[in-house]
Amino acid sequence: MTSQNKWLARIEENPDHSSWYIERFRTMAAEGRDLAGEARFIDAMASRGSHILDAGCGPGRVGSLLAYAGHTVVGVDIDPALIDAARADHPGPAWFAGDLAELDLSQHGINDPFDLIVCAGNVMTFLADDTHVAVFERMAAHLAPEGRVAIGFGANRGYEFDEFRADVATAGLRVELELSTWDLRPLQADSDFLVAILTH
Repeated sequence: MTSQNKWLARIEENPDHSSWYIERFRTMAAEGRDLAGEARFIDAMASRGSHILDAGCGPGRVGSLLAYAGHTVVGVDIDPALIDAARADHPGPAWFAGDLAELDLSQHGINDPFDLIVCAGNVMTFLADDTHVAVFERMAAHLAPEGRVAIGFGANRGYEFDEFRADVATAGLRVELELSTWDLRPLQADSDFLVAILTH
């Protein structure tokens, strides 16, 4: 039996959680906070006009900036409220509600593989514990032959870095590069955040 997605568990505990999250980022954007670090990182990796999947897109913070930079962006998130916010605040990209462990964008008429997949915002730590490998397998199935996946998440959040590496390998992907931040600082033994680049 599949364990519960931790984001959905938070919503069960607090039905206002999604609204709080949406307004938190709207407020930070209105205050002029720098919310574009991950998008700058991905844009630097991308050829102009790349096809990019924002996996666990939330209310569209990363994907919208990549679309503004000229890329074709698709965003997927398990929380329909976050998808509604993304559609309202950031028209342009294609935003869909769905479980990354069951990702099949052909159901939405999207058949072209992605040059890049970004999974930011600690999404990996909110997944149901027994779906990590499935998520990586679905990412791999949507990735172009020379495509890359960029994933970032924090330590001590219930998903250890070594467990992540093992799950990546089980899914048939490999870790190409590891950093400790989205601004390119090297990974250290005591780093409390991991940014990993994966390839086929």
